[in-house]
Amino acid sequence: MFLEIVTPEKVLLSTEVTSVTVPGVNGEFQMLDNHAAIVSILEKGLVKIEGDFTLEDEVKEAFETTKNNTYQLSIKGGVLELKNNKAIILAD
Repeated sequence: MFLEIVTPEKVLLSTEVTSVTVPGVNGEFQMLDNHAAIVSILEKGLVKIEGDFTLEDEVKEAFETTKNNTYQLSIKGGVLELKNNKAIILAD
């Protein structure tokens, strides 16, 4: 699936990923390829991203690398839209 993470300051990520796990209002949930369309409010927590990609130098400090091809981004909240294998996260 294609994932884009946007903050008020800049686009942090725009790439193909294997999966993304987000902190939803009713708990954490994961999305993979061909997930049903969804719009969700995100709460404070970690966005966990798995995939074979390289972070750009100017955004590396925003992410934590946890293991092979897994990254975490701490957010204060936001909104997620997933449709046709493209996820967009507008995050604080």
